[in-house]
Amino acid sequence: MDDHTDQTRKPRADAVRNRERVLEAAKLVFSAGGPEASLEAVAKRAGVGIGTLYRHFPTREDLFEAVYRREVEQLSELAEQLKNAKDPVDALRRWLRSGVEFVATKKGMMAALALAVQSGSELHAFSFDRLTKATGSLLDRAVAAGEMRADISAEDLLRAFFGMCYIHDQPGWQATALRLLDVFIDGLRVQPVTKAKPRAVAKPAKPVAKRKR
Repeated sequence: MDDHTDQTRKPRADAVRNRERVLEAAKLVFSAGGPEASLEAVAKRAGVGIGTLYRHFPTREDLFEAVYRREVEQLSELAEQLKNAKDPVDALRRWLRSGVEFVATKKGMMAALALAVQSGSELHAFSFDRLTKATGSLLDRAVAAGEMRADISAEDLLRAFFGMCYIHDQPGWQATALRLLDVFIDGLRVQPVTKAKPRAVAKPAKPVAKRKR
């Protein structure tokens, strides 16, 4: 009975591992982009045959959507882990920097995802809801700690973040996005109030004594 159970479970475990390997490989291949970002390249990097890839993901769009969802879920999990970080502003910064990798992967799948993530689609709603909640949880902590200004919403922050990532489309854009991200976060920090030094009051001039003639 036990041997039979092991035999039936083992392929299932192998299938799960293969699926994860394909998704991780796809993330790396699609992030690099270019003509090399093919399904054959994904299978080769994952160390599986192209038939195995198609068994898990029958179409290119199926693979792209699975990678996209996985990235969103991982960002949500990272936000949960960072909620207990000592420095709330640094936690938010680290989360957004990880988001740059997500955008890089998404850019590599842009053509195929154009319809899937259009406004109003189920996938768009899924990603927007998850990412907004993740951003909001970290932003709220920074605001509550008095470290970040309170007049920006999670939606505003996400829009600005994606704008910084998509404004550049040349090789090496990630470095530029990370630099702009640091400038942006630093600009949102609450600056310490410095008390102005009291101005010195000028003493009245002493009257000049008249000379006696």
